[in-house]
Formats: sequence, C-alpha cells, structure tokens
Amino acid sequence: MTLLRLLRSKLAVAGLALLVVALVLAVAAPLVAPADPNAQELAQKLRPPIWATGGTAMNPLGTDQLGRDVLSRILFGLRVSLVVALLAVLVSGVVGVTLGVLAGFYSGRTDAAIMRLVDVQLSMPVTLVAIAIIAAVGTSLVNLILVLGLSQWPLYARLVRGEALALRGREFLIAARAVGASSRRLILRHVLPNAFSSVVVVATLGVASVVVFEAGLSFLGLGVQPPQPSLGGMLSEGREYLATAWWLGVFPGLAIMLLVLGINLLGDGLRDALDPRQRQR
Repeated sequence: MTLLRLLRSKLAVAGLALLVVALVLAVAAPLVAPADPNAQELAQKLRPPIWATGGTAMNPLGTDQLGRDVLSRILFGLRVSLVVALLAVLVSGVVGVTLGVLAGFYSGRTDAAIMRLVDVQLSMPVTLVAIAIIAAVGTSLVNLILVLGLSQWPLYARLVRGEALALRGREFLIAARAVGASSRRLILRHVLPNAFSSVVVVATLGVASVVVFEAGLSFLGLGVQPPQPSLGGMLSEGREYLATAWWLGVFPGLAIMLLVLGINLLGDGLRDALDPRQRQR
C-alpha cells in the first residue's frame, strides 16, 4: 500500500526518477565519463559546450580553465556528493536514533542529559562549528563525513525520543514488560519499528541538506580538496569565469539543484505515503 501511494504521486515519481538517474550516473561514472576528470590539456581550455561555436563532441559540456572535461568532472563530483551525503546521514542516524531511544525509553537523568546535549548543539551555528572543526582537524573526506554526520544527529534524537515517549505508556508495551520482555527486546521489537517510517523520511530529506552543506564547504575550500572533483569546488572555480565561460558554474549548479530537487520530492512523497494524514493538512 505504501508503494502504491508513493507511485500515485507524480512529483514523488519524478523525484525518484531524478535520484535514480543520479545514482546510476554516479556509480557508472568511470564508464560514462568521456574523459579522465583530472586530465589537463591546456590547448583545449575553456572550450564551450557542444552546441556553441567552437564546441566539440569530445567535451559535450565544454572544458574548464585547465582543459579538463566539465561533464566528466560533474559525474565524478556527483559520486563524491552522494557518497559523502549517504555516509554522513548514516552516521547522524545511528548516533541520533541511539541517543533518542535511550532518552525516551529510560527517561529520568538519561533523558535530561541527552536533551541538554541536544539543546547545546542546536544553539550553535552549524556552519561556523563545521568550519572551525575542519580548520582544526584538517580537510579530508573522512573528517568531512564525520563533521556533517555529527552536525545532524539532534534531529533524529528528538524525533525518536518523542516516539519512544509516546510508546512507553502504551498497553502492548506494558503487557510485554509484564510477561518478562527485556528492555533491549522492547526497543528492538516495538520502539524502533514504530519510529522507522519517521526516521526514513527525515533521513531522505537529510541527504538533500547534507548535499547542499557539502557543496557549500567545498565552495569555501573546506570540503573535498583538489584535484578530486566536487560540485561545490567546481562552482568556486567557475565563479571567476562567469562572464567569459558561463558553463563552468552553470552546469555544476544545475547538477546540485536537480539532485536536491529529486531528493526533496521523493522525501515529500515518502512522508505522504507513510503517513496519509499529512495530505489533510
């Protein structure tokens, strides 16, 4: 039924299609890319797209200031963005769900301590904290994933805590505890499955926000480092050539926009499919 409700939404299907295309292109980047994304050929620098005067089929979206193929760099940059976003959401989901379950299920001092930690993190500007941490520990893909992941966990913690608090007093949970079910069994068999749909929706929308966040850090030079291609890094390089070589900034920007749009449309569709009451709001 959930899948049928999802497929009835044209916007959700469009978002799913965009995301599937992005995933396929990212996975198949070494096979689809027309050239090595880091191969420099200064004699071919700033070539326009294929449909413009001077464009060639070898570089369908043109070349950059170092003669590197723009399409190839976008495809490999798309791969980096998706890997970073998915791993960061995985980190934030695991940390947030774990702490949220502990806070809601055990309550008392555990709940107070975890919620104060959530309040502290939510009170700090995420971008400034991320910039400070990356500047302190250094720029690497692992550091970027950890920083982005640990900046998002309060969302999951508050969500799962609310679900756990609501379920803790339900009759079926009280009955299960009365017949000797352990806290671990109650959490794994009852609390987490009931919170699963909400976590999936938040995680889907979280991927989109992490993609934008990663692009912003790379734009500032604190994300993925050259020569590894990244969509944010390409935007940063292309801003100096917008007047003379517009394709250097426009195409990476379009890639980010379409990727985030697809994820958000799919997330909205999942929200409606998993909770039909949302349609009545």
